[in-house]
Amino acid sequence: MKTLVLGFAAMLAATTAVMAEDAGCEAFKWPVTREQALFPAAPATPSGATLALGAAADLALVPVEKAGFAMRPEHAPAPGTFGAVASVAVPPEGSIQISLSGEAWIDVIQDGKAVRSADYSGVKTCPGIRKSVRFKLAAGQATLQFSGAKKADLKVAVLAPE
Repeated sequence: MKTLVLGFAAMLAATTAVMAEDAGCEAFKWPVTREQALFPAAPATPSGATLALGAAADLALVPVEKAGFAMRPEHAPAPGTFGAVASVAVPPEGSIQISLSGEAWIDVIQDGKAVRSADYSGVKTCPGIRKSVRFKLAAGQATLQFSGAKKADLKVAVLAPE
């Protein structure tokens, strides 16, 4: 009987933990279900790559001093952290949403100028997704800079906002 009770208690605790994790993702300002679907199969992508709109990448980061940023990041990255630079073709609508699997700062540069985010949502209780940031840009190329990451890999999704 004791084994049955302990087994039931463990199953209840695991179910509660899964429910809490799912509830954590609901705390974002907008749905992150697309990112949840894209991140597990995100292909390995080196720093300097062009990221595709509507897709995710498992971006390989380098020590921040070797990242080759086009502009100094708005938030100075701490020593010993990682970063990367990528580019994206902004669609005619001009709005993009960049979601990250972990902690990192995002700078978007277009026409030689840093572009402020239009909206932000971050949650520490959603497994595999840490933040999602929206930008309003002009159609054309934009440079994405990721800095201050504590680990050398970061999953990144570039999507059109829903």
